[in-house]
Amino acid sequence: MESSITIVDSINVDSLWLIGPRAKGGKRCNTYHGNFAPQIPNDFIRRFTDEDGVVLDMFMGSGTTLFECEALHRKFIGFDINSPLLEDVNQQMFGSYRGCYFIHPYDICDKTNVSELVEKDLVAFNHNAVDMILSHPPYLDVIRFTEEKSDLSHISDITQFTDLYIQAVSNVWPYLTKKGYFILVIGDVYRKGEVVPLGFTLMNAIKQNFKCLLKGIVVKDMVGNRAKIGQEKLWRYRAMKWGTFLFKHEYIFVFRKK
Repeated sequence: MESSITIVDSINVDSLWLIGPRAKGGKRCNTYHGNFAPQIPNDFIRRFTDEDGVVLDMFMGSGTTLFECEALHRKFIGFDINSPLLEDVNQQMFGSYRGCYFIHPYDICDKTNVSELVEKDLVAFNHNAVDMILSHPPYLDVIRFTEEKSDLSHISDITQFTDLYIQAVSNVWPYLTKKGYFILVIGDVYRKGEVVPLGFTLMNAIKQNFKCLLKGIVVKDMVGNRAKIGQEKLWRYRAMKWGTFLFKHEYIFVFRKK
């Protein structure tokens, strides 16, 4: 386990994160369009949880947070509606980290299934609560990740999306320990020639619906965005034509439960 001095020195406490190249090594990969840099969960796991703590990922995707939990000796609970993707993650985890993680191919908006599974997992871990929740939802329907109609990535209306997202958060919020941290990683989108502030819309909805403190708003660079690699000139042309700007950042909203 790292010494407290080493941890303090290596934790990023700035409100602007210029991460640069995606961390590599181990099970880390960059083959899934919706994944994020491993540095993000790694930093928050080390800062806001202790070894043997429990991290819950609401939209675990290709397993980035799970792999960081394995490396940092934390327990993990993950959900994702993309069943084939989770089969690939299970293959990568075969024979390792047994008894320290559970991944579930269920819709995070399904209250009954989510509640039953989280409670069962916590009993198996001999824990009463989750220490941190990480959430990296779809950015409306910019990318459709599955053909499931209940998939949040099929929703284009921001009001409907926000309502369902808050339902999803309400399914896991009761299991977050007192003063535990909730991390939301999200970006904005363009609709009909103008910015839709998806990030701040979800931030405000969380503040309105849950008793929490907003501890930080981090602006993170989007260097190496796969959707734009090799197409920089095309995207620049479109921005000039439409009078818009290229998204070069995402937000990380850090909440602490009251």
